[in-house]
Amino acid sequence: MPSNKNFNPYKFSLLSSLYITLGAYFVINYNDLSISIESVLVSSIIFGLSFIVIQLRVRKLFFERIRQIYKDLEFETDSLIKTSAIDPDMNSFSNDLEEFVKLKRTEIETLKKEDIYRKEFVGNVAHELKTPLFSVQGYISNLLDGAMDDKELLKKYLKRAEKSVDRLTFIIKDLDLITQLESSTLKLEIISFDIVELAQEIIDDLEISASRRNIKIIFDKNYDNQVLVKADRNRIEQVISNLITNSINYGSEKGTTEISFESKEEKIIVKVNDNGEGISKENMPRLFQRFFRVDESRSRSQGGSGLGLAIVKHIIDAHNENIYVQSTVGIGSEFSFSLKKSKVL
Repeated sequence: MPSNKNFNPYKFSLLSSLYITLGAYFVINYNDLSISIESVLVSSIIFGLSFIVIQLRVRKLFFERIRQIYKDLEFETDSLIKTSAIDPDMNSFSNDLEEFVKLKRTEIETLKKEDIYRKEFVGNVAHELKTPLFSVQGYISNLLDGAMDDKELLKKYLKRAEKSVDRLTFIIKDLDLITQLESSTLKLEIISFDIVELAQEIIDDLEISASRRNIKIIFDKNYDNQVLVKADRNRIEQVISNLITNSINYGSEKGTTEISFESKEEKIIVKVNDNGEGISKENMPRLFQRFFRVDESRSRSQGGSGLGLAIVKHIIDAHNENIYVQSTVGIGSEFSFSLKKSKVL
């Protein structure tokens, strides 16, 4: 396992699991490389199991590292005490010892927090993956038990299995993206573009989804002139799309999602407002955490990976910009973020 300071255990586990899955797929299907429901299911299970096993191994290494730090601390303390007998400067000795102990305690606390975070992450990943995996497994089992003889039932089960596989793919893609964002390996393509035009494209794409809940997506006013910003257009598209989708999922039926742009010095402030159920104060600190959902049952029924707002936060952070949230329970929420102005396209 790499030991450099930029080593990311989550990225390492994901990539290792992917390589193992691809290798296993080619070994198992060397005579026939066509994609089938069975091969997708087997590959998904191999990926999930590999990821969990590798993460558990990383956990063990964390604990070994903590034990080694304690040993180093004990050895260094003994060494300092022995040398202090011939060192007349007791103040210097005391300061060195205190600084060393403080440094090691900080390192231990950091490792403990990372281990807790890793365990929560593995648990959440397993929970998110098992639902579509079990669904696919159930539909395939029914088909193998005789449902294949009924063409209507066959078509029905295959469509449901396909939907579960799509959800599984969606989750894995979001996991890959957030891993790249967290490890700073995703390169941004900064260009100048009209963010009003981009927002209109997103509104058009989400119009059908919003209409199912009788929600209108509008601008706060007519923007006759371009509003130019400098950013990665594709990533900002994902940010705005995730925020609007979030407002649709949590908004009130027959409600409104409003998009606005405010010029402030060298920045453009993009705002997405809704008149939905709002977010309580106790949930605000966890809002951008991976897999956190304000309403578990409602979120799962709406689909999604549970990573939408976490991805939003990471993309804005990658631009060295800020994102803000204001919300009142029963009234609605406002998400806003800043982008750098651009004078020309």
